[in-house]
Amino acid sequence: MHSILVVSKNKSTRKALEESLHSDYEIKLLENKDLGFQELRNKRYEFLFIDAEILLDSEFKNDYKKLLQPLWNIYPTLAIIVITPNELIRHSVMVVKAGANNYLTYPINTEELKYITEAAYDSQVIQSELDYFRDQFWRKDNLELMQTRSPLMQKVYEKVKSVALTKSTVLLSGETGTGKGVLANIIHQHSNRRDNQFISVHCGAIPDTLLESELFGHEKGAFTGAVRRKLGKFEIAKGGTIFLDEVGTITPSAQIKLLQVLQDNLFQRVGGEINIEADVRVIAASNIGLKLMSDEGQFRKDLYYRLNVFPIEIPPLRERTEDIPFLVKFFLKKMNQFNLKEIHDVHPQVMEAFRQYPWPGNIRELENLIERAYILERSHTLSSENLPAELFEFDTLLQAQPVEESITLESYRRRAIENIETIYLKQVLAENKGRMKESATVAGLSTRQLYKLMKKYGLRKEAFKLPPISSNKKEP
Repeated sequence: MHSILVVSKNKSTRKALEESLHSDYEIKLLENKDLGFQELRNKRYEFLFIDAEILLDSEFKNDYKKLLQPLWNIYPTLAIIVITPNELIRHSVMVVKAGANNYLTYPINTEELKYITEAAYDSQVIQSELDYFRDQFWRKDNLELMQTRSPLMQKVYEKVKSVALTKSTVLLSGETGTGKGVLANIIHQHSNRRDNQFISVHCGAIPDTLLESELFGHEKGAFTGAVRRKLGKFEIAKGGTIFLDEVGTITPSAQIKLLQVLQDNLFQRVGGEINIEADVRVIAASNIGLKLMSDEGQFRKDLYYRLNVFPIEIPPLRERTEDIPFLVKFFLKKMNQFNLKEIHDVHPQVMEAFRQYPWPGNIRELENLIERAYILERSHTLSSENLPAELFEFDTLLQAQPVEESITLESYRRRAIENIETIYLKQVLAENKGRMKESATVAGLSTRQLYKLMKKYGLRKEAFKLPPISSNKKEP
């Protein structure tokens, strides 16, 4: 028998719901929000009927998604029906638009109640069937990582599902740390090439002089130091998938060779004359706009069009904050598997800070912060004392940004993010005393990318090195 939880201060409402539904459902009646949340944690319920006044009694009164988020965190597929007086119908409609299933007006109409309950049940059945078919496609080891409540990520996964079984070239775009490499691997794992190699190449981390040799191989004697033939990544990945991360950084000559691969499925080793067949699927990624680069002459247009056969844009973490609880849970579970600790929860203050922070480093930054806090944490719950103080000061930083009516929200957001990025880079450079390689590793960037960001924000590595100690300094 399906179960319903009713949270209402109105005794007659609770009684009307019980009398109308008790024959078909198991019903629990409560009049307190805190007790209702505790009950949801203790037992699984398919339906929640909750008073609009109780639901709206929150600091997030006008942020309807945040009103529902704590309920979804407990049980993501919970059907939520809001019981509302006439004066709160407008708010209840907005709650439904934010994701609740429906609303029911006072006084309770038995026929309307049964109709809404049956409609919510039918919706759950349809959703469970969709989830079943979705899960039949996705590999089981990916399902937990791919949990999402974000409409943007749902669209991304639908695109992945559509393109995975084809041979088409895929271009992944998105900011650094959004998970382009993970998504490329997921595409490979669900393709017809899954039993062959998946080769990942970080183009931005390979010196320009070695890039062509790494990708296409070289013949003996092709250049000084080439003492024997070397196979390139395109040969090693034969029958599989090659992932070219930061493809926008490759040299003009490598661009020509890559264009030949995509057009003719052929390439030559450096110093070689024999055409080699490239039986490989190409997935490329970039955190900079290749279209803009091609328009400005910094990247070949013909290569851009060959790479951009099936584009997928991955949203930054600040645009999918509803997925943060899933990601945190996933990272904690992974760390518990490899450490002698059992941390399964996060303090509410920390989770709220996670939702407010703009995440310039995206998912990679979130994982790094959780790992550091995990190492330091001595309890079973991640607490704020083991996380950087600036994580909890972001509200202050935002308030420090002057609001100008003449600028757009996007411009305002960009200023705030640049402010955070500057603070983050200064901290990383200071901790590593200006050492570029170590700082880049901590930030999850290539050295080249770090130099570009430092130039953008007017930072010089010399400013973060310790001052030299003079041996001629006289004692006072």
